Amino acid sequence: MSYPPAIHQALEAGLNPNHIFLFSLITVYSVIEVTLNLGDLGLIGSSRLRGMVYDYGAFWPGLMDNWKPNYAAQPYTMFVTYGFLHGGLIHLTVNMITLWSLGGVILYRVGRASFAFIYVAAILGGAVGFALLVPGLRPMVGASGALFGLAGALLAWKYVDQHSEEGVRWSIAKDVLLLIGLNLVLWWAMDGQLAWQAHLGGFLAGWIAALIVDRSPLTDD
Repeated sequence: MSYPPAIHQALEAGLNPNHIFLFSLITVYSVIEVTLNLGDLGLIGSSRLRGMVYDYGAFWPGLMDNWKPNYAAQPYTMFVTYGFLHGGLIHLTVNMITLWSLGGVILYRVGRASFAFIYVAAILGGAVGFALLVPGLRPMVGASGALFGLAGALLAWKYVDQHSEEGVRWSIAKDVLLLIGLNLVLWWAMDGQLAWQAHLGGFLAGWIAALIVDRSPLTDD
């Protein structure tokens, strides 16, 4: 397979196409958040840029009821667009480190097309979980639902790969308990503003999507 010169240079530097794919996705996220931060500082556009983008791209539960959308397709597109917005540079940084860490493992196992399927399924699952379980009308942004979907995918494959080994169910249960504990700590630290509903929905969707794309146990060569 032939690649453009820039890709060849990256490959020679030790980056494979999966790394480039992840880096490109992280770049998209970063450009969006950096642009919003520049708007917050009044360096580009309006200081209301972030609010306007949230108005059009965040997940608004009220649009599932009787709120009037800003454009006709918004009640549907928000199931995806929310996942590409963040609440600041710290939020972005934590999520992008997680994306790089988990995404590389999934790309190695199933490739870019299946990764995209799992990722989109997790974004949608996160939105559905939030829509069904959130008690109020506060909006939601962030890639965390998709990232919990990646974690769900990895745990699904862990079970498939090791289901015959004694103790694997307890091992997976401990991983799940760890994720629950992490959510509880973050929920407390964020004064209840954590979208745990999106995390749960994304995790379940990622688990199911992983089994759709690969149910075969991973064997040693």
